[in-house]
Amino acid sequence: MVNESEHEIIDSMNCNVVEDAFYRNLAFGTGGLRGKVGMGPNRMNAYTVGKATQGLSDYLKDHFAKPTVVLCRDTRHGSGDFVRRVAEVLAGNGISSYLFERVEPTPALSFAVRELGCTAGINITASHNPAAYNGYKVYGADGCQITVEAAEAIQAAIDPIDCFDGVKAMTFDGALEKGLVQWVPERVLDRYIEDTLEVSTGEDCSALRIVYTPLHGVGLECVSRVLEGIGVAEVATVDEQCVHDGDFPTCPYPNPEVREALKLGLEYCDRVKPDLLLATDPDTDRVGIAVPHAGEYKLLTGNEVGLLLLDFLASKASGSGADMSREVACTTIVSAPMADDIARARGLELRRTLTGFKFIGEQVGVLESEGREGDFLMGFEESYGYLAGTSVRDKDAVVASMLICELAAHWKKLGLDLYEAMERLYETYGFWSSALLGQAYEGPEGASDMAAMMSGLREHAPENIGGTAVTQRTDYSQGAPMPVVNPTDKPQRLPEADVLEFRLMDGSRVLFRPSGTEPKAKAYVFAKGVDRAESEAKLAALVADAESILGGTR
Repeated sequence: MVNESEHEIIDSMNCNVVEDAFYRNLAFGTGGLRGKVGMGPNRMNAYTVGKATQGLSDYLKDHFAKPTVVLCRDTRHGSGDFVRRVAEVLAGNGISSYLFERVEPTPALSFAVRELGCTAGINITASHNPAAYNGYKVYGADGCQITVEAAEAIQAAIDPIDCFDGVKAMTFDGALEKGLVQWVPERVLDRYIEDTLEVSTGEDCSALRIVYTPLHGVGLECVSRVLEGIGVAEVATVDEQCVHDGDFPTCPYPNPEVREALKLGLEYCDRVKPDLLLATDPDTDRVGIAVPHAGEYKLLTGNEVGLLLLDFLASKASGSGADMSREVACTTIVSAPMADDIARARGLELRRTLTGFKFIGEQVGVLESEGREGDFLMGFEESYGYLAGTSVRDKDAVVASMLICELAAHWKKLGLDLYEAMERLYETYGFWSSALLGQAYEGPEGASDMAAMMSGLREHAPENIGGTAVTQRTDYSQGAPMPVVNPTDKPQRLPEADVLEFRLMDGSRVLFRPSGTEPKAKAYVFAKGVDRAESEAKLAALVADAESILGGTR
C-alpha cells in the first residue's frame, strides 16, 4: 500500500516529467533533433517530427528548384513510424523521397545522398543513446550533416509552424502511388560496399579471428559483407545482439565507448579467443574494440584507435610512394594531441576542426573543390568515429571495421597485439592519459545553469588546473584560426563555438564545452608524462579540478 509521503514523491516525479516534456520545444541543431520518445513539444513524437519536416520542406523549397531527399532509419522504437511520417510530410509538400527498404547504417545514407544526387538526407536514429531516445539527423547535398547556418535557417522555418494545423501531408500509400516515395535501389547499397572495399589497404586478413556485435543495431549486413570482402575467414557474431531490438535488452546503454555495452561480446571472447572484438553502435557510425593482451581483453579508446589508424595508413601511403607532404588527415580540437606528433614525424598535414564529424566531412569537400580529393588520408574523433575514402562524408563504422581488421592483421604478423602496438606509439611520442567528463544539466533550468557555468569560466579563468600553470587559453566563441600541422593550403578559420581550451605548462590540456546532443557539459582532459605512471598521476589531479569546474564548485 502506498502511504501519503510516497504519494507526494510520485506526484512530484510526475510533475517533473510533465514539466520537462512541455517546458520548451525540442531544439533543431546541426545534429537535427534528439530527445526522449513521448508526448510533448520537448519529445520525439509524430507531431514534433511532422513539424520539423514541414520546416525542412519549406527550407528546401526556398533553396532548391526540385528538392529530393533520402530517408533511412535504425532499429529504435518509433523509427519505422517516424520515417513514414517524414515521407508523408515531404510528399504533402511535393517533395520526392527515396526510402531504404531495410534498416541501414548512417554512413550508407551519407553515401546515398551523393550517389542519388539528392539535396538532403534524413536518418531517424538516436545513435548510441539509451532506448528511451530517438532522433532525426539531417544531411546536406554534400553528404555531410548540415551546417550551423543551415540548421539556424531550418529552425527559423520550423518556429512559426503549428504542429496540428500547419503541417501538410498525404498518406504513405498515396505518396507511393504518386511516385513521391520510391525505394532506394539495391545497387546503391552494393556501390557503397564496393566503394568501401576500394579503401582497403590490401593487408592479408585470412589468419584473423573476429568476434563482432552490432549491439542490436543495423550493422550486421554491411559489416559482414565487408569483412567477407577482405577475406576474414573466422567471424563469430554475438547472436543475442544481432536481433533488431529497440529495447537494447542486453546493453541498456548501447555505446561502444562503454565497457558494459561490450560485456556480452567479451564473454564470447573468453570462449572463442579471437584476435579482435568489434562492436558497432546502433546506427553503425561508431565502433569500439577490445584486444587480447596478457591473458585478458583490453579496450582501446577512440583516441588510441584513431592514432593507430593514422600511423598505419600514413605508413601504407608512404610505402606506396605517395607524396606525404600532400597527404591530409583531419581530427578535432578535442581529440588526441599525439596526432600532431605523428603528423610531424610522417610529414603529412593534420587539420583540427571543431567537434562534430560534419566538420571533418567539410574538409573532404574543401579538398575536393581544390582538385585534391585523393589527398585525404583519413579522419578521426575521440568519440570512436573514423573515416577513410571520400564517398562518405560522415564517420563510418563499416570502413573503420575493415581498416581496424587490417591494422590488427598487420601487427599480428609482426608478433604484436594492438595494445602492444599502442605502447610503441607511447614510447615514441610520449605517454598521454585522457578522460572525458560529463556533468548533467537537465530540466527547465539546465540550459541556463550550463550557460552560467561557461560564462563564469570565461570571466574567472583558472590560473592553474590540477596544480599546473595555464600558459594558453583559447576561447572559440569568437572563432579562431584552425590549428594545422604542416599546412599546405591557405589558413582557415574555425566557426564560432562555445568551447574553452586551456593549455598547461607541461603540455597537458583541458577543454570545456556543452554537449550538442545531450543536456550536459563536457570536459576533455589530456595529461602528458614521461611514463604511464606520471601521466596517470597528472590526469587524476586534472580530473579533480575539471569536475569541480563542471559542477560549478570552483
